[in-house]
Amino acid sequence: MSQAIPLRTDTLRERTPPHAYDAERAVLGGIMLDAEALERLEGSLEPEHFYVEANARIFYVIQELSARGQPVDALTIKDNLERRDELASCGGEAYLADLVTAVPTSANVKHYADLVRERSVLRELLSVCSSVSRDVYEETARDVNEHLDTAEKNILAVAEKFNRSRPSFAKMSDLMLSSYRELEERYANKQLVTGVSTGFDDLDEKTSGMQRGDLIIVAGRPSMGKTAFSMNLAQNAAMRASDKNSGVVAVFSLEMSSQQIALRMLACEARVDMQHLRTGRFSSDDWRKLAAASGSLAESKIFIDDTPAISVMELRSKCRRLKRENKGLDMVLIDYIQLMSGRASSENRAQEVSEISRSLKGLAKELDVAVIALSQLNRSLEQRADKRPVMSDLRESGAIEQDADVIMFIYRDEVYNKKPENEGLAEIIIAKQRQGPIGDVKLTFVHRFTRFENHISAGFDD
Repeated sequence: MSQAIPLRTDTLRERTPPHAYDAERAVLGGIMLDAEALERLEGSLEPEHFYVEANARIFYVIQELSARGQPVDALTIKDNLERRDELASCGGEAYLADLVTAVPTSANVKHYADLVRERSVLRELLSVCSSVSRDVYEETARDVNEHLDTAEKNILAVAEKFNRSRPSFAKMSDLMLSSYRELEERYANKQLVTGVSTGFDDLDEKTSGMQRGDLIIVAGRPSMGKTAFSMNLAQNAAMRASDKNSGVVAVFSLEMSSQQIALRMLACEARVDMQHLRTGRFSSDDWRKLAAASGSLAESKIFIDDTPAISVMELRSKCRRLKRENKGLDMVLIDYIQLMSGRASSENRAQEVSEISRSLKGLAKELDVAVIALSQLNRSLEQRADKRPVMSDLRESGAIEQDADVIMFIYRDEVYNKKPENEGLAEIIIAKQRQGPIGDVKLTFVHRFTRFENHISAGFDD
């Protein structure tokens, strides 16, 4: 009979923290039965994940033996524990023997290891919550935003740690199978667009649509039509969805209210002068168009959030919920990235924007969604003779350039040069596209409708 192994006594409100005692024993016993079972864990389990101190020490010894290329079994583990003078505190030989006999096979070691790791994450969350609670009670002089920032940072750190410990390798055989199936589907359908359609033919041809998992930056100087273009993308994605389960679009407007965005979309969809909506001077034809357009928009799956200075963590939480409730999410649009709030602990605004940019890319991958973020450009470009933007014009540009999969600039020469040939002409400059070509796409901007349309003389220049 093995001696009892004392559990850790750290508790929250006198309750035992989450743990998986039997799963811990099953992991250790399974590895002793089959040392190769340790390889199946792929580094996802560490001694710190164990709740029982004795089990953590035994697993540490197992890792050391494996790293040295030595056999991993009850005998070698016993010898190592004896040399460390830890055998008795780990339950003695009887406990090691019990571990081996407790599991008939090593087949389920990965499942048991996942249970152990998940309980460890829950304990870390409890620890963070306990720390936050203690700070709130004891450090009343701190600003409430400091408490919120600390809580957000610590909880996010737990989440990132949990995600990093998941298996990271994909087998090439599996990747080739999934890639071949995707190519077969594309060949059979002969579809130009493999992502979310922009609604603009030449832009779709250049990009194959807005791809899931991509961070797409849309940038431009004031009055170029950044917001109008991005809202057109949102409308086109939602209104032209291929089936009833797609076309879910989240719009985060940090500058304009949700009502203002809705009116812009209504003017665009109805093709009614935006100034008429502002003044209320409608014709009977305007009313007819507005009624039809409002009905179509009401049936769409566009969701608008106008929370000012929203953080990435709050945005991520809302997107997760929206995707769960609607059984999908196709596009997330943010207007604009420089108005988002980062951590208060950031040393400067450039670092803050860097963290936001990196987190938005992580969000795109996590939710498998196209994330479109608007960005400002430095005003210094106004001093140049050639005012067509380049990537170095992006405000706080370093991290954005690196994290973005696609960078598009909106440029309308008519803003600077009032020539008849420039009227309504807009250029979408694709300055970066990780999986495709760069170049320019021409569109037509109808200012009174806040609407971009396909250019009549279709084509683009490389």
